[in-house]
Amino acid sequence: MNVWVFVGRVGRDAELRTTPKGDQVLAFPVAVDSGFGQNKKTTWPRVQVWGKRAEALQPHIIKGNQIVISGELTLNEYTKADGTKGTSLDVRAAEVTLLKSGADKPAAAPAANPSDDDIPFN
Repeated sequence: MNVWVFVGRVGRDAELRTTPKGDQVLAFPVAVDSGFGQNKKTTWPRVQVWGKRAEALQPHIIKGNQIVISGELTLNEYTKADGTKGTSLDVRAAEVTLLKSGADKPAAAPAANPSDDDIPFN
């Protein structure tokens, strides 16, 4: 069984496209940090969500949002435009959990404590 679970931040707004067979796929990169300080490294897996969930999730997968992904991991090799070899870490998502929006604003400040005169049932 090949399952990878990770937490990261969406690297750019998700792109929704339709395959020639009519299937919808949502694609986006996720920044996954490991290590601390000078040993900190960032890995950029490419995530794909297929089917009806792709369309439903598209408005919520926005650059900077924190996300949890669980899915099948593959390492793909390809040839770049300049002729050199490259690799990509791809994840076909089985589960997607939105944690926090990068645009979230802090909650409003709590109301001031009422005085005893303001409480109707003393």
